Amino acid sequence: MLSDKKKNIYLVLIISVSVIAISMSFYFYQVFFSPNVLIDSDQSYTLKIPSNSTFKTVSDKLYEDRVINDVLSFSFVAKVLDYQEAVKPGLYVIKPKMTNLQLVRQLRSGNQSPIRITFNNVRTKEDLAEKITTNLEIDQSQFLALLQDSVFIRKYDFNEETVMSMFIPNTYEVWWNTGAEALFDRMYKEYQSFWTENRKQKAAELGLSQKEVSTLASIVQAESQKSDERPKIAGVYLNRLKLGMPLQADPTLVFALGDFSLKRILNIHKETESPYNTYKYAGLPPGPINLPDINSLDAVLNSENHKFLYFCAKEDFSGYHSFATNLAQHNANARRYQAALNAAKIY
Repeated sequence: MLSDKKKNIYLVLIISVSVIAISMSFYFYQVFFSPNVLIDSDQSYTLKIPSNSTFKTVSDKLYEDRVINDVLSFSFVAKVLDYQEAVKPGLYVIKPKMTNLQLVRQLRSGNQSPIRITFNNVRTKEDLAEKITTNLEIDQSQFLALLQDSVFIRKYDFNEETVMSMFIPNTYEVWWNTGAEALFDRMYKEYQSFWTENRKQKAAELGLSQKEVSTLASIVQAESQKSDERPKIAGVYLNRLKLGMPLQADPTLVFALGDFSLKRILNIHKETESPYNTYKYAGLPPGPINLPDINSLDAVLNSENHKFLYFCAKEDFSGYHSFATNLAQHNANARRYQAALNAAKIY
C-alpha cells in the first residue's frame, strides 16, 4: 500500500494536472469563443483584402486598425483552421463582437459582401472606365485598355465604335475584387438580359439592330433631359431615317468636336469632317455618343408615330421642344429660340 506521503504527492499531481487542464480548456475556450473584435455595437468594419495578400497583411491590417484586440489568439485560430495558407481576396464586412472562430471562418470561406457600382451620365470610354471601376480593386486603366482593345471586344460582337452600347447604365452588385475581364463578362450578361425577345422584336419592326437602337437612343438622350418627351424626339429621327434625310443632330457634332461645353452649333461646326457629323452624312453615326439609359432605349423602341421632321428648343428654356412638320414652321421656331439666346447673352 502507498504511504500517506506518496498519496499526498499523487493527489497534488492529480490536482495540478486538473488545474492545468482546466486552465488550458478555459484558455482555448477564450481563444476560440470569446469576442476578439473591438468594433462598437452600432458599427461594422469593411476589410479589403487585395489579390495576392498574405496572412500577415491581413492580421497586421486588422490589428493596426484596432479591429481585433489580440493578434496572437487570432493567429493561433487561423493556424488551426488552415487559414494562414488559404487567404482569399475580397471585401468582407466584419460585425461587432465576433469571436476569432467566427472571424476566421468568414475570411476562410471567402464569404464576401457584394458592393454596388453605378454608372450614368457617361460620354466617353474614359468616363466609363473611371465610373465603373470606382470602389473596385481594378484600376481604371486596366478597364480602359480592354475598352480600346479591338481584338478583345470582338469576341462580344462589338467594335471600337459600338462597344459602348454594351453597357446599360444601372446599379449592379459585384464583388470588390472582380477582374477587368470578368466585369466585361458580367456587363455582357446584363446587356443580353436587357434585350428581351420583346425588345428585339420592337427593334426589328423599326428596321434597326440592337446597336443602332443604342446609337439613336444616345442622340435622343443628348437632345432632351425630359423623359416624357424622348419618344416624340425619337419619332422625328425615325421619320428622317425613313426619308433618307440627314439627322442633323447637334449633339453628334459636339461629340465629334470633343467640346462638351458648346452651347450653340454654328455653321463652321457643321463643316467638321467626321463620321459623327450628321449634317454631312445621312444615317446613323458609327456608334453611340454617350451611354443611353434604359429610359432612352425604351423611348426609341416605343417611339411616337407622328409626322414631325423638325424640332427646336423652346424659347422659354423649359427644356422642352417645339416640333414642326415643315421647314418654314421650324425656322420660325428656331428664330424665336435664337432671339431668346441672344437676349440671354448665351453664345
